[in-house]
Order: sequence, then C-alpha cells, then structure tokens
Amino acid sequence: MAAPETFRTYSLQDERVWRILSAALEAVEPGAAVQRYLETHPLPPAKRVFALGLGKAALPMTQALSRFTDLTRALVITKHASSPTDLPAHVIESGHPLPDPRSVAAGEAALEFVSGLTADDLLVCLISGGGSALMTAPLVPLEDLQALTSALLACGARIDEINTLRRHLDRVKGGGLAQATQARVSSLILSDVVGSPLEAIASGPTAPDPSTKEDALAVLEKYDLSTHLRPFSRQLAHSLPRSILDSLLSAPETPKPGDPLFARVQNVIVGDNALAVQAALEQAKKEGFWTLDLGSDWQGEAREVGVKLAGRLRSAAAKSPSPVCLVAGGETTVTLYGHGKGGRNQELALAAVPELAGLEGVLLIALATDGEDGPTDAAGAVVSGETRQRAERLGSTVADHLSRNDAYPFFEALGDLLKTGPTGTNVNDLTVMLKL
Repeated sequence: MAAPETFRTYSLQDERVWRILSAALEAVEPGAAVQRYLETHPLPPAKRVFALGLGKAALPMTQALSRFTDLTRALVITKHASSPTDLPAHVIESGHPLPDPRSVAAGEAALEFVSGLTADDLLVCLISGGGSALMTAPLVPLEDLQALTSALLACGARIDEINTLRRHLDRVKGGGLAQATQARVSSLILSDVVGSPLEAIASGPTAPDPSTKEDALAVLEKYDLSTHLRPFSRQLAHSLPRSILDSLLSAPETPKPGDPLFARVQNVIVGDNALAVQAALEQAKKEGFWTLDLGSDWQGEAREVGVKLAGRLRSAAAKSPSPVCLVAGGETTVTLYGHGKGGRNQELALAAVPELAGLEGVLLIALATDGEDGPTDAAGAVVSGETRQRAERLGSTVADHLSRNDAYPFFEALGDLLKTGPTGTNVNDLTVMLKL
C-alpha cells in the first residue's frame, strides 16, 4: 500500500492531502477487507478447504484467508506476485490488460484445479479486478480475443460491455468456473466495477450471467468494429475474425440467474469504490475540510468527466468556506484519437486544466487505485490553478496533448505525475478535489 509521502508531486506538497489519499487506499486494502468479513462471517464447515485467488489483489486476499482456515491447497493468479508468501499455493503471474499465453495457461490451470474437487470440499474464491485478462479459457484463438479486446478498448467501450463479450467467448467466465466444479463455492470479491454487478467483476467466474449472446452481438454493432478488426466486407458479420462470430452463434449460453448450480455458490462484495470514497472524506473531515461526496458512479469519456468535475470544484470553491474537499469515484473510458501516452485518469486531469486555470489554492487529483493508470507507470496526475501557465511556459498546450491522447508527457514535464507503484488493491478510480 502506498505510503503518504509517495503522493508528493510538484503541485502536491500538502501533507494533509497525502493523508487523505492514503486513507482512501488503506480502507480498501484487500487483506483487511477479507479479514473484516471473515471476522463476522465464518466460513461454512468442510472436510477440505481450497482457495483460488484471481486478480490484482489475489495474493493479499488469499493470505488473509489463510489466517482463518487451514488451506489444503491454493492457486493464485495475479499480475504482480512480489509479496513473499508461505501459502501452500501455486502462484501464476499472468497477462494484463490484454490476455496473453500465460492467461490461457492460467485458465487451464484453474479448470484443472477446481474440476478435481468434490461435493464435500469448500472452494473459496478471492476475486479482484484484472481477473478477466489474467485468466482465460477462450473459445476462440487467443490472437482473435486479443484483437477484439484491443479494438474495444480503442473504441472507448465500457468495461461492462467488454466483459459481456468476454463472458460469451470463454469457458471460465460468466459462471463457468462454478459450473466446472462440484464443490461448494464461497467467493469474496473486491469490486473494480461501477455499481458492483457480480457478473462484471473479473467477468463473473462464479456468478450467473444475466446477459445473452444477443447482448454480446449488440456491443459489436454499437462500436462498428469493422474499422478496427480485420475487414472482409462492409457487413458486420464479416468484419470480425470468423472465430468470434462462429462462437457467438454456436456456443451454448452461459448459466443464468435461477440456475440450480448457484444454490451451492455464495458471492459477497467485501470492498468497493464507495468504501474508498468514504474513507477519503472521513480523513478530510479530520484534517479540517468541509466535504462533499460526489458519488461512486462516474463513467463516460475521461475528458468530458474531467471538465464536469473541474466545474464542480470551481463552483464549490466559490460558494463554500475553505478548506473544501470533494471526492468522486468511478471509472471513465478513453476513445483513442492519437498514439500518445497516458491513461484515463491522466486524460481526465488534462481536460480539467483549462477549467481550473488561474484559480488560487485548488487541486484536482485523479488516480487509479491500483497505482497503474493505463499502460503507464503512473497512477494519475495532479492539476492546480497554475498548471496551464506552467505548461505554456514550456511550450505545451492542453489542446495539442488531448488531440493525441498524450497526457503523460504533459504532466511528466511539470513534475505532476502520481507514481505510487502498484498499490495491491483495485477499486476503480478516485478524483479528489480541494480548495486549500
């Protein structure tokens, strides 16, 4: 978990703000979330207990579980496995944000792991964000799945839309993992999806899938993927890799709500973005700030959300007594117009720069709670009322960098990239806005 001083940037020097950000992440530390739940909700009795950890937070969640029960065996599939562990576990580092051959190997390992369990066994799944890419057993060639995922990301598709397709093109998603075992299943889930729909978090390996194959086809139609995937003709049916269409038309449907198999499955959310937002607000109150909760359901184009949130900060700074702290949570998307470097939080921050230009004592901090904003080593970026003027002195303009999705170098030159490193948790994004 990031220490308070790791939030220091050129514009962010106030230790009160460091403590607010640190409190938000500490509240959703994965091991603590699992521990809080198990302290009041003991696991059901079983002859043998097995653990399957999946996602960016899989290792600390599995370690926390091991303090409450003797694990017969564990399989952990994650992105970074830097933490030492004395678990009886096989740990697999896998591919993210795009699935790769390691992801396929992880999917096969997971299916083998759970298929050998019996009705007398308990399988505890520790699920967190990133699981969709980290574990896959695709019904189509991996390169076709990679092309589809890349195209959807480039189109600015929402994560729930991407996961609708993933669930219908994979044997472990959309309840597939639960379907592959006879064991009772208890899934403890750290949500990285707005609203925490079970089927969307890591593509719902142990959850019923309310979507249909027709819904998956509708996502493809919505984004007109003929301009992004291999074109064969102008018709949608021929604009996709043939395997994708064939699978969507011929594969069996995923298990739905009400399916008898879910009588032996329990899915529980143990942490989410709202918890991080509330922790940030509580710490801000302790630091003497007047606070306002803007909710945890912010979605849409990052550059549009950045303008809206900056407007809320401008209004609050004008009307409310100082100091002021507003906190918003959610997860935005980015439609790619260029080949720049950045992530959704950096782009949100970049779009906010003109809205806050010239205001004294304001800060807008946008960060990914996992410490990794897009394909960069930054968690996000910091904007002040002086950002635009400082950038212009260096010859940089917001419009130029936005035009090519190039927020990273803009903030790097200003010393205002947040670089926390991987935090070990993952509950969407936070935007913390302040009038000091």
